[in-house]
This record gives sequence, C-alpha cells and structure tokens, in this order.
Amino acid sequence: MTPPGFTGGTVDRADRIRHEPALLREAESDPRARLLVLHGLDPELDADGRLAWTGLDAAAGERLFLGFDQGVPLFATAPPHGQPFPGGRSPALFAMLDRFHAGDAALYAAARSLVDWHGRHGFCAVCGTATAIFRAGWARSCPNCHAEHFPRVDPVVIMLAERGDKVLLGRQPPWPAGRYSALAGFLEVGESVEEAVRREIFEEAGIRVGAVRYVASQPWPFPSSLMIACIGAAQDEAITLDVNELEDARWFTREDVRLALAGDPAAPFGAAPPYAIAHTLLTAWVDGG
Repeated sequence: MTPPGFTGGTVDRADRIRHEPALLREAESDPRARLLVLHGLDPELDADGRLAWTGLDAAAGERLFLGFDQGVPLFATAPPHGQPFPGGRSPALFAMLDRFHAGDAALYAAARSLVDWHGRHGFCAVCGTATAIFRAGWARSCPNCHAEHFPRVDPVVIMLAERGDKVLLGRQPPWPAGRYSALAGFLEVGESVEEAVRREIFEEAGIRVGAVRYVASQPWPFPSSLMIACIGAAQDEAITLDVNELEDARWFTREDVRLALAGDPAAPFGAAPPYAIAHTLLTAWVDGG
C-alpha cells in the first residue's frame, strides 16, 4: 500500500532540545541552521518539489524548532502574537499539493500545524492572559495562572462502508464535479474510533455498520487533524441521505473504483487525489486489504 500523503518524515524531532534551553541556543547558533520559507502558511517549492529554506537571520518573529535533518537544525517562525492566519487552503497551496517531495510534505505538515496553532492560541484558555512560547515552540505558558498549553491533534474518522463487492461513497457540494469520496467526521468526546465510524455513516447515509477495521492514518494539517481511515461492514444498502452533510451518496463496485483510481475516462466518478488518505483507503479496498 502506498503511504498516505504527509507521512514518511525523516526529521529527528529531538525532544531533548525542547527541555534544554542551552541545547536550543546551541542549535540556533549552528551556522548550518535553516529557516523554513513560508508565505503566511504557504511554503515555497523548487522545481523538484523541495521546500525552500533560508538563514535564521530572516526570522521576523520567535523561532520554532522543527528538528534535525541529518544534523542540520531546522526552524520555522511563529506568527505575530494574536494574529491568526486565514483558515483553509489557498489556491496557491492547492496547486502545490501533488508536487511535494514525500519527506518534505511530512515536514511541512508538522510546521504548518505548529505555526497555525501559535497563531490561534495566543491567549490562555483558562484565564485569558496572553501566553508566551516555551519548550522550543512546542508549548505556551500563562504568566498569570501558570497553565501550560500544548499543540493538539483533532482526530477524524474517514471511512468506507462495504457490502459484498460494493462500497459506499458520498460527495459534498464544494468538491470538483463528479468527485465521490469516503465519508468523514470528527470523533466526539466519550467515543471510540469504531463507534465514531458507525455513528458517522449512519448519520450521513442511514447505513448501519457492524465490524470496523483500521487501515491507515494521516496527519492533515488544515489545520491539525489526524485522519483515521477505516472500513466498516454495512448491514444494509438503503441510503437515507443527510442533506446537511452530503449532496449525494451512492454504492460503487470494485471495478468502478479501480477505474476511478486509474483516472479512466470511463470511470463513473472522480477519485480523491493521491495525497489524500481517501485515495489510500480506496486503493486498499480495491486490493482487498
């Protein structure tokens, strides 16, 4: 199975640096240290899909330590205090997503989520006081109530309901014409992954699901989700659509999915791009995984 997009990173995150200010200063003073070039939250790529880097003297704000790449310290810059970036993905980033070098995509996912988190969490969630960066950029602390805040990951289930040689897919209005993909939704408090899969499929399509099996996971840095891909065994095929969530939902055969993944003009729908874990999930299902 092809690894999902934004995975496969090889950078040493070096947690030890986060706890030792002297080690952080040593990394910052390394003449080889590099700063990730970001335009807002968008990266800059060269012709080979590699991330662009510059010297630390170009940092316009506090530095966030990303780790070591073959001994070279890597950093990003935190946004100005209290100035979050616009949400979503820009048209420029959309044009880059299928050009990323695999390892660089994983590093960018971590950097983007971390930078964006600082932009959205400049104030203490307990008392409202402005917080300060510590742990080399991997936490914020409150000088008033001393609460510590850490970057969080939002778990999302993304899943197929299968029944025999057919699989359930849906589409949302903003998607490109003809695209159908796996259903998805955030885990709710007090819920297991399996329970979330069953609930989301029933809520969106009215299909009851029994056994659930895990396939793969993917960091999704828009802004900081963890996509948990699963396949559930459908107990029936009668679709009851939640029109607040989906524009349409249909059953497709294994051959339908195979044609869509190959980009065949005869395919009855368009599949998600390879960097999306929905593509990985459909590939696993077609291959019988």
